[in-house]
Amino acid sequence: MVAFGKYLQRKQIEEWSGYYINYKLMKKKVKQYAEQIQGGSQHPRHVLKDFSRMLDTQIETTVLFMLEQQGLLSGRLAKLRESHDAILEQPDISRIFELREAYRDVGRDLLQLLKFVELNAIGLRKILKKFDKRFGYRFADYYVKTRANHPYSQLQQVFKHVGVGAVVGAISRNLHELQENEGSFYSIYDQPVLPAQDPVVEAINNAVDKLTFSTNFLNFLAQHALIMQDDLVTPSEDTIDERSYHFNSLLLNLGNTFLYMVNTYIIVPTADDYSMSLGAAATVCGVVIGSMAVAQVFSSVYFSAWSNKSYFKPLVFSSIALFIGNLMYALAYDANSIALLLLGRVCCGLGSARAVNRRYISDCVPLRIRMQASAGFVSASALGMACGPALAGLLQIKFKFYKFTFNQSTLPGWVMAVAWLFYLVWLCISFREPLRDTEDGEKNNRNETTSATDRVESSRVEEGLRLPLLITSGIKPEDEEECDESEESPEDSHKPANSFIEAYRLLTPSVKVQLLIYFMLKYSMEILLSESSVITSYYFSWTTSSVAIFLACLGLTVLPINILVGSYISNMFEDRQILLTSEIIVFLGILFSFNLFVPYTVPQYVISGLIMFVAAEVLEGVNLSLLSRVMSSRLSKGTYNGGLLSTEAGTLARVVADATITLGGYLGRGHLLNATLLPSLVICIGSIVATCCTYNSLY
Repeated sequence: MVAFGKYLQRKQIEEWSGYYINYKLMKKKVKQYAEQIQGGSQHPRHVLKDFSRMLDTQIETTVLFMLEQQGLLSGRLAKLRESHDAILEQPDISRIFELREAYRDVGRDLLQLLKFVELNAIGLRKILKKFDKRFGYRFADYYVKTRANHPYSQLQQVFKHVGVGAVVGAISRNLHELQENEGSFYSIYDQPVLPAQDPVVEAINNAVDKLTFSTNFLNFLAQHALIMQDDLVTPSEDTIDERSYHFNSLLLNLGNTFLYMVNTYIIVPTADDYSMSLGAAATVCGVVIGSMAVAQVFSSVYFSAWSNKSYFKPLVFSSIALFIGNLMYALAYDANSIALLLLGRVCCGLGSARAVNRRYISDCVPLRIRMQASAGFVSASALGMACGPALAGLLQIKFKFYKFTFNQSTLPGWVMAVAWLFYLVWLCISFREPLRDTEDGEKNNRNETTSATDRVESSRVEEGLRLPLLITSGIKPEDEEECDESEESPEDSHKPANSFIEAYRLLTPSVKVQLLIYFMLKYSMEILLSESSVITSYYFSWTTSSVAIFLACLGLTVLPINILVGSYISNMFEDRQILLTSEIIVFLGILFSFNLFVPYTVPQYVISGLIMFVAAEVLEGVNLSLLSRVMSSRLSKGTYNGGLLSTEAGTLARVVADATITLGGYLGRGHLLNATLLPSLVICIGSIVATCCTYNSLY
């Protein structure tokens, strides 16, 4: 394995050698800084300032050269435009062919320029990582965040690709006008659907997509969903995804997500009344609600494994299981059977296909809209969480048809059974099973049209542009792996985990802490939501409609909070700062929820619950955002992937929380609130301590 400095020297274009980032110089400078700080001759703040100035100068040199080369390419395009206009007056097939090749030559030179940008991005990322490792300071986060959105920063040129977009647009439009028309010319703007593009243009677009990494709201939501993305996927594979992508299938996948979340929370306002009507205690609602989560612990694993072979069959099974489960839930009232009630909820949990929902977006949605699809996943979950209790509040009617009772307790089951039946019919009619790798490969071979030169050039760029600049750890491209002895071999980095034990061994200490935080916030939220009907009826005599409105209002805060965090707060503060602050606010929300010395009031319950829930939502978004960036690449695919691990952590938290509610019921309804809040407080303190211990070195 060679050092990155030698690797950079080997890969760089000789005539551009003076404009690459001077990695060797900065590496020596980092070593020099370490010696100076250790000897006491240099203050750390001065080191940060001096190193920032050096990086600014290096990036400025690179960016100005990139702009100069873009200007040269633009000049060549302007001259080709003159020839193009002449051909319009006197069409000639041979001249059209020559002009097309000239435009492709410009495109290939642009690919070389993108390779130049990519090499410098790798160098910058590696030197920032080396600096952080040497000094134990998250300088990379500070440097990128302060430069990425500043109007005078040269990093803007790398992130925005304004000049590249203009050049690509000119090449695309002119090639389309000339391609296979033989004297007949049509405007690219006259076609509502973008036509098949020239292979060179596709290679450029794929290269730019791989290099771009924005920090906007959609990206935040995508990371919130924890859709694990394998950065080693090549642009050519993304093209296959483009061919096999089916919009209606994506809608059905998101529809499953929405309906499942509605199914989860629609029973929360009435679970205590239903339990008492069957002769059980009100606190048995914890078991009723939690039984679905217990089954989900197991269903997540087999659904994740099933999605390796099919997506349609797991979704069909999910729909059938949920239809049967809701039917059993509704019939338990007339059967006067608490066992049938619990069995129905277990059956619903066995139909939890959230692992399939995540996997479908990760594997079957093209890269260009994967971020939007991931944001849709989060939005569908949030909307379902709000609609569930709201729908329960509307079902306040009672009647009997034949031998079946329809009331506020059974109607959630009947309504969801009908909803899943309609969904199943829609699924069977509209869903299209995506092509698997073998089918994609055969189709690719049949439709291979790219020239040998284009394939070589595009593969070189694709090989280099696998990682965005902002990712500072985790996945690395194959060539970059050569440059660091501490990295996994290419074979190991591609191999998915084959068991929970192997997946656990791939977790770094920081990831384990983040999973603990995820467990804590899901536990606290489940305690608040699941016991709300019992607590409010005991202390405030709330009706089912009042509980439903309260829970629906909590659910409606999810998207606005994510917009606020993703668009504003995350751009103003470091993720670790938001993480620790949110944990402290969750702690305060739990603390203020206790019923200690004064009579318990509605404002105390509502305000403390709102503070805890909103802070937990902020914490969840930031925590999963960090998880999506630092998890091993081996957890981006296979059965035991990162999405499954996070799902299992959250589901286990819900199971434990619901069990806590039921056990706390043995102390009496008057002691239930404090008995369930105490474990939440202890777990929250533990997560804060763990975060503080790893704050400087791991985040």
